[in-house]
Amino acid sequence: MLNSATIRNFGPLPSADYVFAPGLNVVVGENGLGKTQLIKLLYTLLKVQADSKELTKTALQKDCAEKLVNVFRPDSLGRLVTRRQGHDRCEVALSMQEREQNLAISFATRSSSSVQVDSLPEQALAQSPAFLPTRELLTLCPWFGPLYDNFDVPFEESWRDTVSLLGNPALKGQRAKTAAQLLIPLEEAMGGKVVVDMASKRFYLQIPGEGKMEMPLVAEGLRKIAMLARLISTGTLLEQGYLFWDEPETNLNPKLIRKIAASILTLCQQGIQVFIATHSFFLLKELDLLSRQQPVAQRYIGLSLDEAGQVQCEQVDSLVELTRLVALDEELAQYDREMELSHGATE
Repeated sequence: MLNSATIRNFGPLPSADYVFAPGLNVVVGENGLGKTQLIKLLYTLLKVQADSKELTKTALQKDCAEKLVNVFRPDSLGRLVTRRQGHDRCEVALSMQEREQNLAISFATRSSSSVQVDSLPEQALAQSPAFLPTRELLTLCPWFGPLYDNFDVPFEESWRDTVSLLGNPALKGQRAKTAAQLLIPLEEAMGGKVVVDMASKRFYLQIPGEGKMEMPLVAEGLRKIAMLARLISTGTLLEQGYLFWDEPETNLNPKLIRKIAASILTLCQQGIQVFIATHSFFLLKELDLLSRQQPVAQRYIGLSLDEAGQVQCEQVDSLVELTRLVALDEELAQYDREMELSHGATE
C-alpha cells in the first residue's frame, strides 16, 4: 500500500507531500495542471519495484530511468523536471505501508537518461499495478505487444504493460469464484461475458442467445468496462493490488458511469488501492453518494491555479471539503447562463 509521496520539481505538479488513502484516491483539476502526470509517476515507480529482477542500486537506477522515459515519452529524462530557467533537480520519494518497500529517486534538468536512487527498497512489490488510459486496449490484443517489442513506435509503455496483463490467463478455483462475484455488475452492463479465443488470442463479448461478438464491434464505452472485467478475471485486480485509471468516464454515458463508480468502490473494499484522474462531476458525485452507503477510505487531491498562475494543491478526505472544483464551478455557471436565457425569453 502506498501511504504518501514527496514530489519536488516534477512537471507542472506543485512540490508537496501527497498523502493517499488505502482505498480511493481521486485527482481533479483543469487540463494541464498535472492530474495524469501524478498518477503516471506513481504507477511508473511502483511498476519498476514490482517488475525489477534485482533490487540493487545499479539495476533500479537503470530501470527507473528507462521506465520514466518509456511511459512519459520526453525527448530526454531532464525534460520531466519542472521547467524553469537554469538548472534544477526533481526528487520523488514513495513511502509504503511496508517500510522495506520505500523508494526515493532524483534526476536533474541536464540528465539525458540518468536517475539517482537515493533510498533503496529492500523488498519488491508482490502485486504489479495496472494502468488504464483514457482509451480501451482490448482491440490492440494480441498484436500490440510484438509491435511494441520489435519496433520503435511512439506509444507509452504503460499501454504495453496493460496489454500484457490483459493477456494473462483467467483464474480458476476459489479465487475465480471471488472474481465472478465482482464481475456480475460489469457483465450486466455489457450484456455478456468477456472471453478470449485461445488460438488467435483475440477478445470477444459472449452474449447469451447471440454468440460471440468481435470486440471491435462492441461500443467503445463497453470495451472500457470489458477491459476492467478482464483484469478482475485474471486476478490482477484482486487482493492488495493497485489500479491507476485516467478519466474512467471517457466515452461512457451516465448510466455506465454509475456502474464504473460502483465497481471502483467494490475494488477498494476488496483491498485494491485505486487512483483516478477525472474531469467528471457526475463521476465524483456518484462516488461520493455510493461511499456514504458503503464507507471507503478516500482522499481527494485538487489541483488549481492561483491568481499568480501557479498550480496549487489541496488535499482533503471528502468531496465536500474541496474548496475549488472547476467541474462544479462550470456546471453551476452553465445553469446560471440557462436561467439568464430563460429569464430573457419571458420578458
